Amino acid sequence: MGKRIHDLYPQVYAFENLLFAERDAAHGKRGRPDVAAFEYSLEEGLLTLQQELREKTYRPGAYRRHTVCEPKERLISAAPYRDRVVHHALTNVIEPIFERRFIKDSYASRGGKGTHAALDRCQTFARHFPYVLRCDIVEFFPAMDHAVLRGLLTRVIGDDDLLWLCDTLLTGGADELTTQYTCVRFAGDTDADMRRPRGLPIGNQTSQFWANVYLNALDQYIKRDLRCAGYVRYVDDFLLFAPDKSTLHAWKRAIIAFLATLRLTLHEAESAVIPVMTGIPFLGFRVYPDHRRLRHRNVTAFARRYRRLRGEYTAGRILFTRLDASVQGWVAHAAHADTFGLRRSLLEPRITAPAIPFAMEA
Repeated sequence: MGKRIHDLYPQVYAFENLLFAERDAAHGKRGRPDVAAFEYSLEEGLLTLQQELREKTYRPGAYRRHTVCEPKERLISAAPYRDRVVHHALTNVIEPIFERRFIKDSYASRGGKGTHAALDRCQTFARHFPYVLRCDIVEFFPAMDHAVLRGLLTRVIGDDDLLWLCDTLLTGGADELTTQYTCVRFAGDTDADMRRPRGLPIGNQTSQFWANVYLNALDQYIKRDLRCAGYVRYVDDFLLFAPDKSTLHAWKRAIIAFLATLRLTLHEAESAVIPVMTGIPFLGFRVYPDHRRLRHRNVTAFARRYRRLRGEYTAGRILFTRLDASVQGWVAHAAHADTFGLRRSLLEPRITAPAIPFAMEA
């Protein structure tokens, strides 16, 4: 373990950092009432936040919750806007420190990475290896153990004040995903262990970053101990490539045992060893060595959403810009697969203009 880093906390509450954090938090959201209200008295709000952080009187507010159903049902927890500014202020300071420790082939919530880069890397490995092991983790965000995460943070961070802020944010979101977690008893657990604080609210800037900190331990184990040359991870979906099935089956057993040390479990039945030539289901696509297809559920979800938005536009309930933004976003995503004919067939019918102009357009 390298030397732990100290004297970081003043960088978090420095006014310049809070200002940059507010700009990041507000990006694409300035039309929202909570953002507008905070920015109306921006300097005053940031100075108050700075004082609370400096004096360690800061306490997170209550979350707002909503459920999304695509591609699967998830509970999204939205922190108050001023708390989101704090999340960005914290990650601005410590994310670069951990970024240097992350492996190349983890692709979620990192600059220059993302879904499509992960798909490209997957396809590159599919051209060099005949078999792949597909893995994902059971209830990953609800299952993340706070004590394990804090242990991983303290291996790198030696600043007690900064760790106080991490603890404060973790405690503030500790109850958000309680109902989403199916309790697992690991070997040697006591009843007290079963009640350990768990879970990171989906949607927080800190949660996305902390997920990478948490699973960096797995990444290092797979690369250094298992010596897997072909490995790709996006959040808790990850792929291991190898020249033979027996190696992948042995690695699967080893991963199950290692995840238990992180108090996580693998979807064992769904974590299958398959030939790459049959196509690799990954991030909404089916990836082959020489082409890609969109998965059926992605197509049906867009077709359903497109029909609904077309109907709302024709009825004059939404602007064309709302419909167009949804279509263009999906087209940009779908263009990363061989979908020209599919896109043409879905979008071919002419859109009927509304008989009555959109009431709120003026």
